[in-house]
Amino acid sequence: MTAKNCTRRKFLKGIGLATFALTGCSASRFSRQARRKLPNIVFILADDLGYGDLGCYGQKKIRTPNIDAIAAEGMKFTQHYSGNPVCAPSRCTLMTGLHTGHSQVRDNKQVGGADAWKLGATTGGQWPLEQGTVTVAKILKDVGYATGAFGKWGLGRVGTAGEPAKQGFDRFYGYNCQRQAHTYYPNHLWSDNNIEWIEANKDGKEGVYSHDLIVEQALEFIDANSRSPFFCYMPFTIPHVALQVPEDSLAEYKGEWPDPSYDGKKGYIPHENPRACYAAMITRMDKDVGRVMALIKKLNIDKNTIVIFTSDNGPSYAGGADPDFFESAGPLRGLKGTVYEGGIRVPFIARWPGKIKPRAETDHVAAFWDFLPTACEIIGARTPEDIDGISYLPTLLQKPDKQKQHEYLYWELNGKQALRVGDYKAVRNKQGGKVELYNLAEDLAEANDLAKEKPDIFEKMTKMFATVRTESDVFPLVKPKS
Repeated sequence: MTAKNCTRRKFLKGIGLATFALTGCSASRFSRQARRKLPNIVFILADDLGYGDLGCYGQKKIRTPNIDAIAAEGMKFTQHYSGNPVCAPSRCTLMTGLHTGHSQVRDNKQVGGADAWKLGATTGGQWPLEQGTVTVAKILKDVGYATGAFGKWGLGRVGTAGEPAKQGFDRFYGYNCQRQAHTYYPNHLWSDNNIEWIEANKDGKEGVYSHDLIVEQALEFIDANSRSPFFCYMPFTIPHVALQVPEDSLAEYKGEWPDPSYDGKKGYIPHENPRACYAAMITRMDKDVGRVMALIKKLNIDKNTIVIFTSDNGPSYAGGADPDFFESAGPLRGLKGTVYEGGIRVPFIARWPGKIKPRAETDHVAAFWDFLPTACEIIGARTPEDIDGISYLPTLLQKPDKQKQHEYLYWELNGKQALRVGDYKAVRNKQGGKVELYNLAEDLAEANDLAKEKPDIFEKMTKMFATVRTESDVFPLVKPKS
């Protein structure tokens, strides 16, 4: 055995996973008893939830007691980043371990017409992942995990190589096309590769709240697979606009603050009480996170289950959302769609009883593309080569001497670019445009441009914008003029 493998085995033994200190693992190499010892992984992904939208990150107006409890019983990251400032590319980095300078999906490119989803057609959806893509779901499934995704997919319509069933998920329920997820009262959802029509929402009726259906399916999946290892990925749609929530939740906040109505002229639908609705959506989601935690404890799998909660990007500016009122981005500059901190720095908490110490907090710099290698290290599987991610398992286990650090982090979106190296961050808001430079350790709000004061660092990072990415024919950094 090599020294490297010996060290790796010792590390895994230290966290109770020496049985799985193998490379190139597959389900056939594990006995049923051995597979049961693999930890379950529950990954909850909110949609457009800001860095400051949770109580454990400083929110004062919106109540999130169940998510706050996960933070109190686990670890809170203060410097964790999403994969991108918008939905689909962020999810792609999470699944594949590649940042958006290397990933297949780099913006919300639509395929088959913007409104195709309305008819339940298989011609709608977002740009699909390619056949043969290595995803975290495939890796986990290969070693015997039951895999399920419940919520919003956005990485390929049914019938393409990108559909969930072809990217490692045994079970899928929810929205395949993220454009359809702009309503919480759709006339259909997808159950695996089949359309499930929702009669109560036919012809624009608001009979059944989609989030409730999605949560029920996720709970059923956890219950059905509690005797074997499972990966339950829950990319919820809350609090992405449109602002919609059942009356029982709205009543919890209605009248709590001045709440001028939203007329719908800036997109999505009108709402009489937009602030109350936004807060109520988040609190409703929080209650369902509590239901997930209660079920895990009831099934007596709590100590062998890792629960992660995060968000796909920063808070929205659209559809009546009021990020200024709620201070949704916290102390950060920018919102969803920007490569400033407010668009990409997100809440991230992890809980694993007996492994992660309660009330732990870390300033380790990590990003969505780190989840895949972290999952590999947890189960003892070989991490794919040529990815951008670095496992943060040593940080979760409070073993900082074993934690590797990123040389850089990188994001791009339609000509916008951001690059973080140590405490310095370079931002370019359009291709060929001015490059700004910030020291995040001293200037979290990105208010003081140091481009002229730090010429050496500025020049180095400006040059890196070209070297840390590869060009994509499908997603060029600058879209050609039509």
